[in-house]
Amino acid sequence: MIFTLFFIWRLTKSSFGRAMKAIREDEVAAEAMGIRSFRYKMMAFTVSGFFEGIAGGLLAHLITTISPVLFTFFLTFNLLIIIVVGGLGSMTGSVISSVLFVLGSEALRAVEEPFSIASVNVPGIPGMRMVIFSIILVTVMIFARQGIMGRGEFSWQRLIDLLRRAGDRLWNSL
Repeated sequence: MIFTLFFIWRLTKSSFGRAMKAIREDEVAAEAMGIRSFRYKMMAFTVSGFFEGIAGGLLAHLITTISPVLFTFFLTFNLLIIIVVGGLGSMTGSVISSVLFVLGSEALRAVEEPFSIASVNVPGIPGMRMVIFSIILVTVMIFARQGIMGRGEFSWQRLIDLLRRAGDRLWNSL
């Protein structure tokens, strides 16, 4: 994962990455600037295919088998949640979102198991985690269309500025 993140980070900072961003924003304008979009799209497809192949090989090694029944709607839905909540153009947002998704999945296991409140027994509701994640997804799509990070990336300076502003607000409110 670290190699992949480092490679993609370096790729986005290169002239190839800037050309891909230009094509994403406005393909006609990029073509007018001399960027051959077909070539860059094919290279992007090749790079993504490489990383998908590596991921598939690691998945096969992890579960020791590959079967079409493994790739269900829920796997696609999980990936959709991670990408949309993190931000469609942000690598940092996707990492933060995937960590939050995994932690949330584990924390929400309790809603699928039976529990009792005082003398009332509440049966477990299978699939309730996905309902909660669906509500989160719809909420993000309505109120935070860009996701957690939008198209921005994490920077230490932005974090320091955010903490400084929060500290100033706290200090001014006292």
